[in-house]
Amino acid sequence: MTQFDPYALLGRDPIQINPDGSYLTGKRVLVTGAGGSIGSVICRHVTRFNPEELIMLDRDESALHAVQLALTGRALLADASTILGDLRDRMWIYRILTQRRPEIVFHAAALKHQPLLERFPGEAFKTNVLGTRNLVQAAMTIGVGVLVNISTDKAANPCCALGTSKRIAERLASGCAPRQYVSVRLGNVLGSRGSILETFSAQLDAGVPLTVTDPGMMRFFMTADEAVSLIVHAGAIGRPGEVLVPDMGTPVRIVDIAERMISMTRGNGKIAYTGLRPGEKVNEELLGAGERDERPYHPMISQIPVPALTSSALNIVTSSDNGFPEIAQQMITLCNQ
Repeated sequence: MTQFDPYALLGRDPIQINPDGSYLTGKRVLVTGAGGSIGSVICRHVTRFNPEELIMLDRDESALHAVQLALTGRALLADASTILGDLRDRMWIYRILTQRRPEIVFHAAALKHQPLLERFPGEAFKTNVLGTRNLVQAAMTIGVGVLVNISTDKAANPCCALGTSKRIAERLASGCAPRQYVSVRLGNVLGSRGSILETFSAQLDAGVPLTVTDPGMMRFFMTADEAVSLIVHAGAIGRPGEVLVPDMGTPVRIVDIAERMISMTRGNGKIAYTGLRPGEKVNEELLGAGERDERPYHPMISQIPVPALTSSALNIVTSSDNGFPEIAQQMITLCNQ
């Protein structure tokens, strides 16, 4: 696949966070979704701060193989550093945390592809909501001191199953105060699996048009290293019940990135507009209604209180006799409580 410089595509220099990860040194650190695009980079950054133990959890065995190989040069999958399992299983994750006793948790496991989750909102609920509920409850029970939940800018004034499920997850984490459980709200991560960089590169290599939904569509972008620098720093400066939002600069038009990629390949490509998909915004927002941009500790990081949502409130959905067909509306009701 053709390789591109992400900063050349974004038209800016890297964001410098200089994360304070000293709190990780000598600690037992658990990363959920450890084999994913963000989770694997979190694992790489965590190892730089010499934790006592890095525990990598994922339900994708091939992803665990890949991240262990990248970190150690070996992938025998035979030691205790890798755990295969699913956060949807409430009793299982409680047993794992009870046995391994992590002191710090980075929660990167999630479903993230908006069009699929609009079609199957029950899956968004089971993974992004119930999975988060299961994890934070188990973490509270065993005394995890710091938990960083990875969220998305789609959680600001959400209008889709993905954004709504992640907003609920933010509020579940916020309900764990006074423990230092925080969320980090990211924009699009350029270069992650399924990102436009991967998609456009594959389309260019295949000689087919680059698909853009709308000519005016704009998004906030970060690279994986920028995103994870913020995530690590969030564990140092985040206050209980907050969501941290990085200053990602000016949003970038998707079509501009497509045109730059075409130009970098000597103009060998075209753009096809496909139309907005259900639940999709032309412009994303970083802050929701009523959220104030306050930056008490870092000039590029907003820290916003999030209203707590107790786990018992999930009964509005889990006790429904209608199953999952109406879950999208039920999640919106829950999110707005």
